[in-house]
Amino acid sequence: MPRTGRPTTAARGLAHDFLRHAAQVRAPARPEYTDAVLMVVTELVTNAIRHTDGPAALHLELHDEHIEIRVSDTSPEPAEPRLPRTDGSGGYGWHLIDRLTTHTHTEPAPCGGKTICAHAPW
Repeated sequence: MPRTGRPTTAARGLAHDFLRHAAQVRAPARPEYTDAVLMVVTELVTNAIRHTDGPAALHLELHDEHIEIRVSDTSPEPAEPRLPRTDGSGGYGWHLIDRLTTHTHTEPAPCGGKTICAHAPW
C-alpha cells in the first residue's frame, strides 16, 4: 500500500473485493464477520501508515474457519496496545483488533520491519 493518496480506503476496497470472492467459495458463518474483517484491515493499515515511515503491504488469505490478515511494514517495533484516550489521539485500535480476531501475532521481517498477522473468524 503506498503512503500517498488514500491507502486505508484502497486497502478496504481490496479487502471488500477479496471478501466478496471468499463468500462465493464459502459464505461466512455469521454476516457480521465481513464487517469485522474490514475493520481489522482498516486498523492494521492505518497503524502501519501512522506509526512507520515506509510502505505497507496487505495480504489476505481464506482458511477453513478464518481469514488471515497480514500487514507488513518497515518498523521493527512491535505493535503494542496503548491506553485509549478520549481526546481523539487514539489508543483503541489494538484493543478493537484483539476483540475482533481469534489470534494475533507479530513476525519480524528478515531485512527489518515486521508483519502483523491476525485471524478473523469466517
